[in-house]
Amino acid sequence: MRAGLVAVPAILLMGGLAARISGSTETNAWYQTLTLPVFQPPGPLFGIAWAMLYTLIGVAFAMVWGTKQAQVKRLAIALFAVGFAINLTWSPVFFRLHMISAALAIIAVMLVVATATTWSFWRVNRVAGWLMLPYLAWLCFAGALNISIMMLNPMADAMQLGI
Repeated sequence: MRAGLVAVPAILLMGGLAARISGSTETNAWYQTLTLPVFQPPGPLFGIAWAMLYTLIGVAFAMVWGTKQAQVKRLAIALFAVGFAINLTWSPVFFRLHMISAALAIIAVMLVVATATTWSFWRVNRVAGWLMLPYLAWLCFAGALNISIMMLNPMADAMQLGI
């Protein structure tokens, strides 16, 4: 329980700060110029979705962290830390640097690491593994959005422009 009281607010705070500092809001001027896919959710939904996802993965992490004597606990915690650090890079790369294709590569790496984390969490605590599944689903959806935005806006990618 104590692990959750630390982990969940810390994860929510770090995720929220990364988004805020990156300008990943509806007021981002560059983002407003993009052609968005038809399946793009309304802007406020992203904040709600990420708050829910960060809460779920925070609870999952706390469950693993609070588990005693699990052989794969260290690996699970290390994978989570690496994956969360990678997660925090997506918003600055996409919204601040305008590197749409690099952001897609980040999502691909996030998905691989999150899948390994989910499997490791499952081996420590089955409920923690289940709690990671919405995050995996969201990463797949985010990847589809990222691909669509890249295809709809080929000249908006700073990497493509050599910037």
